[in-house]
Amino acid sequence: MSHWEEFYATHLPPTDFEDNRILLKEFCERHKKAGERIVLITSGGTTVPLEHNTVRFVDNFSAGTRGAASAEYFLEHGYVVIFMHRLKSLEPFTRHFSGQKFMDMLELHDQGPNTSITVKPDSVDVLAPVLASYKHAQEGGRVLYVTFTTVSDYFWLLRAACECLAIFETKALLFLAAAVSDFYVPSNEMPTHKIQSGAGAPTIQLQLVPKLLAPLVNLWVPHAFVVSFKLETDESILIVKARDSLNKYKHKLVIGNMLQTRRQKVVFVTKDTSFEVSLTREQMLNGMEIEDSIVTNVITNHTEFLKTHQY
Repeated sequence: MSHWEEFYATHLPPTDFEDNRILLKEFCERHKKAGERIVLITSGGTTVPLEHNTVRFVDNFSAGTRGAASAEYFLEHGYVVIFMHRLKSLEPFTRHFSGQKFMDMLELHDQGPNTSITVKPDSVDVLAPVLASYKHAQEGGRVLYVTFTTVSDYFWLLRAACECLAIFETKALLFLAAAVSDFYVPSNEMPTHKIQSGAGAPTIQLQLVPKLLAPLVNLWVPHAFVVSFKLETDESILIVKARDSLNKYKHKLVIGNMLQTRRQKVVFVTKDTSFEVSLTREQMLNGMEIEDSIVTNVITNHTEFLKTHQY
């Protein structure tokens, strides 16, 4: 039994797994009939529980910014989107109004039985285009939201999504932007109840999380265009690590980014080439997002792939 198969054998699916599997299947079948391109975007970080009745967990650094922004740009380009994201991480459209920003756009009138709420005039130009895009996506059934919390949830949902996406063959694009945990506590080594501090500092033995790119590329969606991400803090190893990943897993593209400059530039790495995608200072000051350029370039690569890989 391989490492990834052992992980599935020893971790139960999330409680809402069957409901999500049905939603994924229906969504994919509907859009397959329409002949559309589809993208699965994974977004946000995964948690690693330290107890079965979880009080404490190890978390990952990720708010889901890249995935949420990219979903909007894929929708703009005509793709249908499965947005598989960490519960309570950023989502497309609502990401623009996090915190108190949305409440500050509203005005309350005539409190009482005739209460009404309006958008402040100076906020209409900000809210209207986002709302229009949201309505278009929702009313056309063009986006499906699926949530995970733990690394185990992520594993089960990713495989289920891939099984549904397989019918799209080359028209399926996987944009794996989630920050998946590298280490976990095996289920059979996890205490049932909260770890008690009275016994002193615990010693916790972490195991390596299996890499799902291998079964994903070779077994689950062998004809899809698969994009993974590589985050590093040492620029000198970024392209080397990205190309190592391509050589090992045989997918199509790695997008490398540095922790310190991930909002400003990324590097696209294929088996044979690499090139930088970046924003100028002026573009950043004007509110342009790097994800706009990332998605445009990914779609260009996917389109070229489709020309030579029709089944």
